[in-house]
Amino acid sequence: MFPDFWLDRPYYSLDAYCKKRYGAKVYKIALDAGLTCPNRDGTLGNRGCIFCSAGGSGDFAVKPMDSVAHQLKTGQEMFGKKKTGNLFIAYFQAYTNTYGNLAYLAEIYEEALKQPQIVGISIATRPDCLPKEVLDLLVSLQEKYPHKDIWVELGLQTIHDSTAAYIRRGYKLEVFDTAVANLKSRNIPVIVHVILGLPGETADMVLRTLHYLNRLSIFGIKLQLLHVLKDTDLATDYLAGKFETLSKEEYMSLLILCLKNLSPDIVIHRLTGDGPKDLLIAPTWSLYKRDFFNTLHRHLKQTGEFQGQDFHTYTEPLL
Repeated sequence: MFPDFWLDRPYYSLDAYCKKRYGAKVYKIALDAGLTCPNRDGTLGNRGCIFCSAGGSGDFAVKPMDSVAHQLKTGQEMFGKKKTGNLFIAYFQAYTNTYGNLAYLAEIYEEALKQPQIVGISIATRPDCLPKEVLDLLVSLQEKYPHKDIWVELGLQTIHDSTAAYIRRGYKLEVFDTAVANLKSRNIPVIVHVILGLPGETADMVLRTLHYLNRLSIFGIKLQLLHVLKDTDLATDYLAGKFETLSKEEYMSLLILCLKNLSPDIVIHRLTGDGPKDLLIAPTWSLYKRDFFNTLHRHLKQTGEFQGQDFHTYTEPLL
């Protein structure tokens, strides 16, 4: 029903991709390179996106104040206890990781790439923070490290203008389109972040975002459950009763709908996401991640549903 290299899962997971490409399990080490964001430094705003914590989505970085090399060393030591693999992807996660001095960006990317157990880097950023000089830098690193992956992760969250304005994303969809085109023209794989459960978004709106991305033929996607974290403006709205988060059942239903409509060629890098226990307000069921995945996999096995099942059936206009 689905390819053998999906490793008996009804969707194309990052784990399956890495085992096919590298012949082994690969772990991601989250890094904080000490950068900022135009949505925080006053260029676009000072409070970030409405859902973003003070850590700039880098709450799971190993030791934020350490050098990249030391963070990687610490991360490798932590993962080394698992005894199931010794290959890693350096994930520049916190804030906007192409938004900084070009020489510094070159230094931190190469500091990661030159480590022997690092098989690639994944750079989380904004589509409005990819000037030509940064793109040229990424191409030069591809040429210097041809056997290592260089991925760029873009925080889209939604294609809908009303939601984008509410979450204070700070750029138009056309900016995202241009960034994807620029990256693809340079053969740099693109991973897109999409949040499920954003206030006011219906299942149909989410599907329109998914089908938009299908048509762009992106490399990977992160499907993220909306988390409400302490000390965010989203938390203020939530505590004021302006919206509700998705229940486990609601999220699973929406997630399966997304999987069925997602191109089978797109690698799924995330299916829920994590909210730090000390910051998470809602939904608290998301803390029990293993239970969620066990339930999801059991349901998919029982129903026979799989990624791409309804991929070619969507014909409605996107916007």
